[in-house]
Amino acid sequence: MLSPRLVRALAAGVAAVALSALPAAAVGPVTAPPGSAQTAARSYPLPPIGAEVPSSMLAIKSLFEYGGTSYTVDFRGGIKQRVEVNPNDPVNSVRLRTVGFRVGAELPGGGSVTLEQSDVDFDPKSVLRLASRFPPAYDENDVILVSATVELPGREPVVLTGVEPLRLSATGLSQYPAKGDPYLMDRVLDFAHPDRPGTHAARLVTFDSKRAGL
Repeated sequence: MLSPRLVRALAAGVAAVALSALPAAAVGPVTAPPGSAQTAARSYPLPPIGAEVPSSMLAIKSLFEYGGTSYTVDFRGGIKQRVEVNPNDPVNSVRLRTVGFRVGAELPGGGSVTLEQSDVDFDPKSVLRLASRFPPAYDENDVILVSATVELPGREPVVLTGVEPLRLSATGLSQYPAKGDPYLMDRVLDFAHPDRPGTHAARLVTFDSKRAGL
């Protein structure tokens, strides 16, 4: 009969062999699942990694130009972001991967314009950064790939692609997701036909929105 000491030694050896047989990527620190008390304690006051955060968006009196006409419109819709590790500054910030974005507005005189996410956010550039821990305050910079679909009475819908991402920023947020806080568009956004990228067909001149978590 094996002694208790020998049994413990054999068990430890079996565990070591099993661990060495795993791929290198499987060996690493054990992390608590998203939403657990450990994750929340470690990330606070940043949101927990893996959380998907939906927010409503409202951009009153935005200026959109198309076909030689300037339209003052009210965009309504929302955005959803997934919280991910920011390897450039994991202690004071997180990346926000856009997993959904869509806002729409009625055009004066009939028709509509819809802005929506145009591609998968493979390499997220949006960042939520701690500006202060006590009390918590945040700065957010969003970078969103967008398209614009313009529908006018009696015409076929026209789908245009942003020549660069839509860039929105907010400073001094008291919480994330925001609660009615303003997000400002950093620069005018031009749109072009996908088959004629050098010819600008529309412009989003202003898009100063307010956002609130759902």
